[in-house]
Amino acid sequence: MNKVILMGRLTRDPEVRYSQGASQTAVARFSIAVDRRFKRDGEPDADFFNCTAFGKQAEFIERYLHKGTKIVLSGRVQNDNYTNKEGQMVYSVRVMVDEIEFAESKNAASQNEGGFNGGYGNGGGFGGGTPAPASGAGDGFMNIPDGIDEELPFN
Repeated sequence: MNKVILMGRLTRDPEVRYSQGASQTAVARFSIAVDRRFKRDGEPDADFFNCTAFGKQAEFIERYLHKGTKIVLSGRVQNDNYTNKEGQMVYSVRVMVDEIEFAESKNAASQNEGGFNGGYGNGGGFGGGTPAPASGAGDGFMNIPDGIDEELPFN
């Protein structure tokens, strides 16, 4: 089985091209930065993955995604090996995207302002770090006042 699920931020605007011929197919190429959950000293905070999507997925990417957008995708890993100008074999992999979705709301994305900026080590997030919740708890959860426990239907 060859299946991968990744969540991260686009490191740059996607590059979208259309194939030649009678039925033009969109091809989107982009890369995402995926935060490492555990990090040792001297190791990077994130891994970077090159991704490719075709057809409707590529059109979605062209229309809605840009540098810093947080996404979740599923797909498969494929070898992307080639021989360089010096005749040496270069080994790499590419994620072929099957499904892609937004991983945060528009509101959360606007709070991130630009998302990925190449800097790490500032609290675990990309760019400006993880934004602090607003007083209204913009994280999708409602603040529950102290002392209201006995009124909740579940305990």
